[in-house]
Amino acid sequence: MRRTTTIKMAEEKVATGSSGAAIVIHPVMFGQGTARTPETRLEEAVGLAAAISLDVVYSACVKVNRVAPATLIGGGTLETLKGEVEAHEAELVIFDCALSPVQHRNLEKEMGVKVIDRTQLILEIFGERARTAEGKLQVELASLSFQRSRLVRSWTHLERQRGGFGFTGGPGESQIEIDRRLIDERLTRLKRDLEEVRRTRALHRKARQKIPYPVVAVVGYTNAGKSTLFNRLAQASVFAENLLFATLDPTMRGIDLPSGRRIICSDTVGFISDLPTHLVAAFRATLEEVDAADIILHVRDAAHPDTEAQKADVLAVMADMGIDSADPRLVEVLNKIDLVDPAHRAVLLEDASRSGTQRVGLSALTGEGIERLVACIDARMTSANIIVAIDMPASEGAALALLYRKGDVLEREDDEDGTVHLKVGLNEADLARFAERYPGFIRKPEAGAGSSAA
Repeated sequence: MRRTTTIKMAEEKVATGSSGAAIVIHPVMFGQGTARTPETRLEEAVGLAAAISLDVVYSACVKVNRVAPATLIGGGTLETLKGEVEAHEAELVIFDCALSPVQHRNLEKEMGVKVIDRTQLILEIFGERARTAEGKLQVELASLSFQRSRLVRSWTHLERQRGGFGFTGGPGESQIEIDRRLIDERLTRLKRDLEEVRRTRALHRKARQKIPYPVVAVVGYTNAGKSTLFNRLAQASVFAENLLFATLDPTMRGIDLPSGRRIICSDTVGFISDLPTHLVAAFRATLEEVDAADIILHVRDAAHPDTEAQKADVLAVMADMGIDSADPRLVEVLNKIDLVDPAHRAVLLEDASRSGTQRVGLSALTGEGIERLVACIDARMTSANIIVAIDMPASEGAALALLYRKGDVLEREDDEDGTVHLKVGLNEADLARFAERYPGFIRKPEAGAGSSAA
């Protein structure tokens, strides 16, 4: 039996043409109000298209008073859109919403050009940006999961193939069943590979806990300036552009704080409104790094008109991960204050200064406020220390050096007999390591600012 394998189509990225003329449409659904204006939603969709070098020749918000099951938009709007496609010689139409398989097929048939929806556009961006083996696995898993959901209605033209030989064979396996089976087999392998990635990440986290270095995760809405801030903090050169989803693969770098404490800073993929569930599930292994972090920097674009709505979207995704908006690890970073008008900027900075270590205003691009953020991180780390009293001979130079390097020496008194009395703040892991290496030096634990010794 001849079997035409179309699994390759499902594995390939959306063929947008990368540099062809595109039209972006944002449908405004009647009665479905959101925190954002249609204009800002359209602007974001145009930004998504620009992220993969598409030439957007026309963009518009269109009202949809009643959803047409066959084409989403009404007949009159469809005719107008067909005219724009012809006038601008567009090769691609992007709908900033989710299209059903039937709507997708009918719209392509009516307009005679390729049509993709918001999910396909984001998948295309992720497909272009993935660089690591893990990132490519995650994108392929998301893409195949999306394609599988569209097999039933998209490919109804495929006929059932005959089994056996000549006229004696009964009904064989239909092409759609073959493709579904092939996709399922590939999905199973991908999930197995990603489970191995998850186990590897867990081992790496366990290894870091033994060293140990606290982890600071940078999260936020796409294009909020996370990678620019990461580069500023870590003096790194992670790809950072004024593009949506400029960063896809997570990056980690070591940073030395003013206190001498060393931390690991992790840059992560940006969040976005209406993030496809396939992508959230696929990037679970990456997002677990955020859940395991000691401090979470929520970077916000303070100059964006929809900054509050973007904040809500990020918090919603983190809530799905089990991270509550009141999580004490969260630090709100109001980025791009250099783009805010002076009056509003003064209010933001005043509000941030009153919040203690809960909020910091800065500009990752110019460097303004970076020192405040570093001091905030350092203070957060110090507040979690356990305060202990230590008595030790002054001749133990290595032990003293370790305490000054890893801890916060709050008090010191030297006796004439050469005994040194110290009060030191140490995190739990450093305290355990010191106690193991120098038993008998710790006189008694005392309550610390952030925790207490058992």
